[in-house]
Amino acid sequence: MTSTPAVWLALLAASLFGASTPFAKLLVGAMSPLLLGGLLYLGSGVGLTLARLARDRGWRAAGLAPREWPWLLGAILSGGVLAPVALMVGLTSTPGATASLLLNLESVLTALLAWVVFNENADPRILLGMVAIVAGGILLSWPTGEVGVAAGLGPLAIAGACLCWAIDNNLTRHVSAADALFIAGTKGLMAGGVNCALALAWGMSLPAPLTLLGTMLVGLLGYGISLVLFVLALRGLGTARTGAYFAIAPFIGVVVALLLLGEPTSPTFWVAGALMAGGVWLHLTERHGHDHGHAPLTHQHPHSHDPHHQHDHDANGAGQEPHDHRHTHVSMRHTHPHFPDIHHRHRH
Repeated sequence: MTSTPAVWLALLAASLFGASTPFAKLLVGAMSPLLLGGLLYLGSGVGLTLARLARDRGWRAAGLAPREWPWLLGAILSGGVLAPVALMVGLTSTPGATASLLLNLESVLTALLAWVVFNENADPRILLGMVAIVAGGILLSWPTGEVGVAAGLGPLAIAGACLCWAIDNNLTRHVSAADALFIAGTKGLMAGGVNCALALAWGMSLPAPLTLLGTMLVGLLGYGISLVLFVLALRGLGTARTGAYFAIAPFIGVVVALLLLGEPTSPTFWVAGALMAGGVWLHLTERHGHDHGHAPLTHQHPHSHDPHHQHDHDANGAGQEPHDHRHTHVSMRHTHPHFPDIHHRHRH
């Protein structure tokens, strides 16, 4: 199962997001954090929507079933609107080092929700790999000097932001079979629009044109394209595993910061890197296979004809692979290695 493209999509998504953080740090002084977050999301939404219009040569229906819209809207509200606001509130009364440490809760909460609430399977190898990756993230963000103890609502608000993003990740899984450009673009437009509107309503002003364009470009790469890859990885890996791979983003961010900002290394950095590399290796070498059944299912997503996709086409739909259309899976039972992807959401 290590050859699945979804693994590399998840790692590339984490790399883009992690690499965007040092660039965002360079922009913090040019505008308020709330406006910065809004412009990053807005750049993502505008860029991906234009890319989708160019790809489809005009507007095309999203293909979401009516039952899927609540999942998408819930993900946008939770991860795009509530989480950034909660984070900004928390940062006003929480030391930066403590806030960085608390942000590692996102990957843990994502996996816990996937396993406990949404019944995604968790093999011991995945659990151990998750622990190693999170331990590396904690080491990277552990305070190295004297830091005052934050009290009050600050840490609680940051933990709430992490919970909102974890909910977002799990809700997005339910629409991950749909067009990833549409999902990520819609999230960016709505979340960025709300956050920018809040910032402007509170009297904040837009930065200079070049800074504005640079910020939106960072958002397109680190938030937009990264989110598209994350959705595609969700489609093939499930929430917990995608979240676990995405937990390497802080390590990527530190590596880029070393090159971009010239920050020094320490023994802790190399220990954290070894822990994260070990966790990723555990996930890459996972093999999960058993006898399982597939209930009848009708949905739409890009696919090629394989053991899970055996269906007829009309004259207009034959001959092209991969192709994208609404199709029905018949009931079947078999054994093969698999991830908890969109076709393998069974109980264990």
